[in-house]
Amino acid sequence: MGRAGLDKKREDIAAMFDGVAKGYDRTNSVMTLGFDRRWRELTRRALDASPGEKVLDLAAGTAVSTVEYARSGAWCVAADFSLQMLRHGAHRDVPKVAADAFHLPFADNAFDAVTVSLGLRNMDDTVAALREMARVTRPGGRLVICEVSQPRMRLFRWLYHNTILRGLPLAIRPFSSNAVAYKYLAESMRDWPGERAVAETIAESGWAEVEWMKLTLGVVAIHRAVKPAGNPR
Repeated sequence: MGRAGLDKKREDIAAMFDGVAKGYDRTNSVMTLGFDRRWRELTRRALDASPGEKVLDLAAGTAVSTVEYARSGAWCVAADFSLQMLRHGAHRDVPKVAADAFHLPFADNAFDAVTVSLGLRNMDDTVAALREMARVTRPGGRLVICEVSQPRMRLFRWLYHNTILRGLPLAIRPFSSNAVAYKYLAESMRDWPGERAVAETIAESGWAEVEWMKLTLGVVAIHRAVKPAGNPR
């Protein structure tokens, strides 16, 4: 499997991530110029998890983000539908579960918080995925999404779309186990909406108190929301 398309067929996305699992963490750091570490740290702060809380890290890949969030003292589990990604993170000492984001193998209200880092845009039905996340989160629990966004400054947005993203697949070729797949990832970054539209989708999915923070000249945004106390599922 070379790459997925923007139709985001689930079997294609899973196969694509299986193909890039080897060396994924290194490639991700190269692709983000090392900013991925800072984004994980800020996502952990936005989660504001406490010792004893349960956190689901969905689309966790090799669980590098899960380890970061576990620094809070919370019990954090990594879930992903790419078995190869989970296998390449086997050395990380956090629980790992193979899981479909649309049919999570967890009970209602099981977690105090759910988070997704740079994975929401790969889900073909964003609203359905966000509703499933709400199902497994307790009333009053938290959602934190770290995802690419669209720069506000017109000149930088043009450079980002027409220079940085177009050159990305070539730039990471020496570091990736499947460089062709990064053409899809660049296209998905270009296609993903800005932070306000994402906030509206989160609210449409049943979450409340939606807020966001833009990072790194607007190429990434962190969204935070709360499951309403009156929503038992």
